[in-house]
Amino acid sequence: MQETQAIRALAALAHESRLRVFRLLSKCGVDGMPAGTIADQLQLPAATLSFHLKELANAELIQDRREGRSIFYSLNSQSMSSLIGFLLEDCCGGQPELCGPAGLVELKVPRRRKAKGTL
Repeated sequence: MQETQAIRALAALAHESRLRVFRLLSKCGVDGMPAGTIADQLQLPAATLSFHLKELANAELIQDRREGRSIFYSLNSQSMSSLIGFLLEDCCGGQPELCGPAGLVELKVPRRRKAKGTL
């Protein structure tokens, strides 16, 4: 991923409503969700949602498909993988395994010992 594309993607996510749309769609997998359902679940007016969906699509974070009269939106997983790879490319002093998604990598942090006489 090029730096300019990463900046566009991060800028698109740097808005509360767009981040909420993105997080909602991340739960839907490849099936996605119709625009009307997104609007209902996030309590966004149709025109407002349309604007935010356009911004996410322009940043290549989501994709759409038509099924009958409905338009379904889903995450663009290839673009997200590229963005995450770009962000972690030089992370952790050349040890990218330390920067894995939460829950996949457990960093070993030494525990503090309690002083004698404390609980």
